[in-house]
Amino acid sequence: MLDSKIPAGPLDDKWTDYKGHCKLVNPANKRKLEVIIVGTGLAGASAAASLGELGYKVKAFCFQDTPRRAHSIAAQGGINAAKNYQNDGDSVFRLFYDTIKGGDYRAREANVHRLAEVSVNIIDQCVAQGVPFAREYGGLLSNRSFGGTQVQRTFYAAGQTGQQLLIGAYQALERQVALGNVTMYARHEMLEIVKIDGKARGIIARNLINGELEKHFGHAVLLCTGGYGNVFYLSTNAMGSNVTAAWKAHKKSATFANPCFTQIHPTCIPVSGDHQSKLTLMSESLRNDGRIWVPNQKNDTRKAVDIPEQERDYYLERRYPAFGNLVPRDVASRASKERCDEGYGVGTSKQAVYLDFADAFVRYGKIEAGKEGNNNLSIEEIIALGKEVVKEKYGNLFNMYEKITGENPYEFPMRIYPAVHYTMGGLWVDYELQTTVPGLYALGEANFSEHGANRLGASALMQGLADGYFVVPYTLGNNLADDIYSKAIETTHPAFEAAEKEVADRINQLMNIKGTQTVESFHKRLGKIIWNKCGMARNKEGLEEAIRDVQALKREFWSDVRIPGSINEMNPELDKANRVADFIELGELMCIDALAREESCGGHFREEFQTPEGEALRDDVNYMHVAAWEYKAEHEWTLHKEPLVYDVVKPSQRSYK
Repeated sequence: MLDSKIPAGPLDDKWTDYKGHCKLVNPANKRKLEVIIVGTGLAGASAAASLGELGYKVKAFCFQDTPRRAHSIAAQGGINAAKNYQNDGDSVFRLFYDTIKGGDYRAREANVHRLAEVSVNIIDQCVAQGVPFAREYGGLLSNRSFGGTQVQRTFYAAGQTGQQLLIGAYQALERQVALGNVTMYARHEMLEIVKIDGKARGIIARNLINGELEKHFGHAVLLCTGGYGNVFYLSTNAMGSNVTAAWKAHKKSATFANPCFTQIHPTCIPVSGDHQSKLTLMSESLRNDGRIWVPNQKNDTRKAVDIPEQERDYYLERRYPAFGNLVPRDVASRASKERCDEGYGVGTSKQAVYLDFADAFVRYGKIEAGKEGNNNLSIEEIIALGKEVVKEKYGNLFNMYEKITGENPYEFPMRIYPAVHYTMGGLWVDYELQTTVPGLYALGEANFSEHGANRLGASALMQGLADGYFVVPYTLGNNLADDIYSKAIETTHPAFEAAEKEVADRINQLMNIKGTQTVESFHKRLGKIIWNKCGMARNKEGLEEAIRDVQALKREFWSDVRIPGSINEMNPELDKANRVADFIELGELMCIDALAREESCGGHFREEFQTPEGEALRDDVNYMHVAAWEYKAEHEWTLHKEPLVYDVVKPSQRSYK
C-alpha cells in the first residue's frame, strides 16, 4: 500500500535527477488548473506564492483573520542551512547526517538529503525578499548553533526569525493575490475532503464569520496546517492550532504516520497553575550562551545567586561533554525531567531547572572591553558591557520572560522546564509529498517526513519553506501534467453534496447534545491523560489505561458537551468543539501507536526500553519502519509499515558524549 516513490540512483543525485525527468505543465495549461491550499503558515504561504507565480489558479484558506497570524511566527530561534559561512566544517552531508542522527534513525534518507540540499537556496530566497537576518559587523550573515550540531548553521533575525520569514512569504503571497493568481479565504476552516473517483477534488469549508458551509473544487489539495501538539492542551502551540484538516483527510483514507512521535522542548517557562491555557517557549537559541544547572543538594531552597559555583550541577555538560548544553531536545528534556524527579528541581513547584547567563555576561563583556582596549575595568563594568551584548542578541526573549514571570533574567537565572512543542508524526507522504489519497498533499509539520523521532532545532522553518518554495512546485506539476484534460468539476456534483451533508450533520449532532460540560473542560481532561501517560515517558500499563480513558472521554463528550450559541453565526465554541472531538480520536491513536512501538527512540521514550545510563534504547531489528495507520472504523486502525533503508548512514546508538 505504501509506495514511497523514492527515485533510483545515488543519494546525492536523486533530487537532481527527479527534477530533470519529472513531467512539466506548460504555462497555458497551468492557468486551467486549480489548486487548493489549506493553511498559510510558512509551508502554505510559500506554496501559494510559488504556485501562483507559476500560473496555477490557487485558492488559499486560513482560519485566522490574516495569514500573518499563522503559528509559524512563534518559531523564534532560527533556520538551518548548510552554507558553511563559518568555515567550521559544515556541508550538505553534515546537515543531512545531523538530521538523520538527531531523528534517531527513524526518518527517510532521501527526503532528508533533499531537505539539506535545498536549505542553501532558502536563505538566498529569503534574503532576496528582504528578510532581515542578523549580520556580522562586515555585513555577512551571522550564524549560531542549535541542539544536536557541532557547527554554526542557524540563520536568525534576533529572537523573531519565524515572524520575519513569515512576513517574507506573506509579501510574496499577497503579491500573487494582487495579481489575481491567488484567491485568499481568511476566517475559513476546512472540515472535509471531497473525493471523486478516488482522488481529492475539493474541500468543504466553514465560514467562521457567518457559519455557512462552502464547497470548493481543486485539481489538487495541499494541507499545510501544522502540527497537533494541542492534543496535550498545554503546549507551546497557538490556541487555535489543531489537527482537524489532517484528521479529516485521515478518515478519508490518508494514512497517519508515527502519531506518537511528539517533541518535548526543554526550554519553556514552567507551568504555574491550572489557570493556564498555553505555555511559552524560550527559544533554543538561548542554549548557545545559557548554561543549564540544578543545585547539588536536593530540595535546596536558596536563591540561585546564593548557591556557589561548587554546589551547582551543570548536568548536561557533565553527562554529554561533547555537546554540553546543545544536545538535542529530547535528550535535554529527559535529563531535566530526571533531575527534577530525583528532587533537584528548583522554584516553588520544584519542576524547573536554571538557565543561567552569568558566564556569558562576563565572556562578552571581556570581548567588548578588549575591543575598546580597556583592560582596567571592574568586574561590574565588564558584566554591564556583556549584558548589552546579550540584550542585542536575545533582548526580546528576555523581555518576554520578565513580563510573564515578573523576574529579571539579567539579574537572576531563568527557570525552565520541558513542554510539548512540535509533532514529528503527521500524514504519511511519499517523496512527492503526496498522501495515500491521490491528489492530496501534506507539507511542513502536517506531514511526518523529515524529522524521524525527534526534530533538530531550527529545522521546522527549513522544512516548511523547502516544501513550499522548492519541492511541491516540481512534484505537484509531475502529477498535474496528467490532469490537464480534466475540467473543473461543478460543486453541485453528488460527492460535494454528500460531503457537505456529512459536515452539516456532524455540526447539528454536536449542537443538539445540549449537555452540561464545557468544551474546554473536556480538552483539559484529554490533555492530562495524554501528558501523564503518553508524554515525556510512556509504559505499557499507562498506555493501556490511557486508551481506555480516552475512549470513555469520547463517549462522555458526545453525550454531555454543552455548546452555546447557534450554527449560523460566529461561534468559537462550536469551532473549538469540532477540533476537540478530533483531538480525542487522535489521542487514542497516539497511545495505540506508542503501545505498538516497543522501543525507545527520540521523543518516544518507553520506560521498559532504556540503556543502563537511562538513554533511549532502539530496536532496529523490529522497529526500523514508519508506522502508518489506516482508519477502518471507530476505535479500529490497521497498521502499515514502510521499512526504512539506510544506504549511506549506518544506524548506531546515538551518543552526544
